[in-house]
Amino acid sequence: MQEVQPTDRIEEPDDSAGTNGEETQEASPVSEGASSKKESKGKRAAPSRERPRLLTRYRNELSSQMAQEFSYGNSMEVPAVQKVVINVGLGEALTNARAMEATIRDIGMITGQRPVSTKARRSVATFKVREGQAIGVMVTLRGDRMYIFLDKLFNTALPRIRDFRGVSRSAFDGRGNYSLGIREQIVFPEIDYNQIDKLRGFQVNIITSAKTDLEALRLLELMGMPFTREQTREAVNA
Repeated sequence: MQEVQPTDRIEEPDDSAGTNGEETQEASPVSEGASSKKESKGKRAAPSRERPRLLTRYRNELSSQMAQEFSYGNSMEVPAVQKVVINVGLGEALTNARAMEATIRDIGMITGQRPVSTKARRSVATFKVREGQAIGVMVTLRGDRMYIFLDKLFNTALPRIRDFRGVSRSAFDGRGNYSLGIREQIVFPEIDYNQIDKLRGFQVNIITSAKTDLEALRLLELMGMPFTREQTREAVNA
């Protein structure tokens, strides 16, 4: 019988330690990536948005010009627009249920903010109004929406009024606040004449931090409010 000789075994190097080391080295960047993803999810960068044109112009130009004209000692004394309140009276809502929905839709399109309905504080038998009944619509604008609305009002809506010659200079209340009445909502470009049920007007109240009417007048004039031209005494007498 032939003797079977054992074959020479070639001992292979033990790569378990190396593979484990590589696996641990490869696993580390994965864990770092996962942790970075978690951190990125927790801290998302706020989307950059462009500031309204009127707000940028007020901060860069108008505030310094107002400070020079009225000799303010502190930059915080420079007046600014604090808020804009739009109010619509709807006496027809007592008999027409769709008037409230249509007005809320129109004012929301104009301002970019959903208005709220105003309710009667007391019952008035003469006008057939009950306490708590919705009789109007109101919206208060602040911040960027306020400046966007004012820019649109000054440069787009008011010039579209028929036979427009400027707004009154005497519509201040003595505390630097201005009131303006709009007769038709179709002067705003967002409103389509073919999609409205009725022409409705509304009141615009511009609340400023000015101490006097003169300061508020100059502020709104610099912002672009189209006031009527000043008439001299000679022109009036002539």
